Amino acid sequence: MPKRANYLRVSPELIKAYSGAAKTLESSSIDPKLRYLIELRVSQINGCAYCVGLHTRQLREEGEDQKRLDSLIVWPEVTCFNDRERAALEWAEAVTRIESSRAADSIYEQLAEHFSEKEIVDLTFVVANMNLWNRIAISFR
Repeated sequence: MPKRANYLRVSPELIKAYSGAAKTLESSSIDPKLRYLIELRVSQINGCAYCVGLHTRQLREEGEDQKRLDSLIVWPEVTCFNDRERAALEWAEAVTRIESSRAADSIYEQLAEHFSEKEIVDLTFVVANMNLWNRIAISFR
């Protein structure tokens, strides 16, 4: 396998800037447990092993139930997620798979039943940020 660039060393100014933006999400309108749940699901979709481990650990630290962690990958098929979480998970998947979902109006309308405009914007930034970090981590191994 060819050696890939060490992005942390090569572009520390970009990492600092993106890390600062990501830090801002910690004070967003999305509570940490839901944020980590969304970050974990996005990382599962993208196949980022590092981030799956990180967000699973964060969720455990927040007291997340093991059954829910085990079931997240099949969340549409189980009943252990409430309607608000389900709307957020569906939106996270739609934004992550934007090429096929086009972030459909029907998904947005469902989301708007459970989240304010501010929360929707913040949630979308959480999803976009996670996709950014997944793509960087996976691209540079």
